[in-house]
Amino acid sequence: MKYWIVVVSKDHIARGVAGGFMQANHGKEGPLKRMAVGNGVIFYSPKKTYGGNEVLQAFTAIGEVADDKIYQHKMADNFIPYRRNISYHRCKETPIAPLINQLSFIENKTSWGYKFRFGFFEIPEVDYELIRSAIVD
Repeated sequence: MKYWIVVVSKDHIARGVAGGFMQANHGKEGPLKRMAVGNGVIFYSPKKTYGGNEVLQAFTAIGEVADDKIYQHKMADNFIPYRRNISYHRCKETPIAPLINQLSFIENKTSWGYKFRFGFFEIPEVDYELIRSAIVD
């Protein structure tokens, strides 16, 4: 079993939750191929809107990979991102700040945001469970 963090603005993950899917790293296929059915995935939103300036810094969604399908969805003539189906859980928006010191995947607690610049990365089960316990209703 693997556990993942995906970085995405709150407005974009809201669309994913409503549609039961996810995209990663601006619709790239590579990250989605690393996932398997049943893998846990947590979504972290540094901002409220894509391209906006309003800071959020919170976990905004959680779920599991629902099936083996990786597919493309045409959003515009020049943008056909890859997607993966996710079974989302009810959850509450949860600020990261109170959890930083407890999360082992954040090695440098003073520059904690650096890790999230990768947009998609694996985390240990213990960190997944800590975030899950804080975010799930």
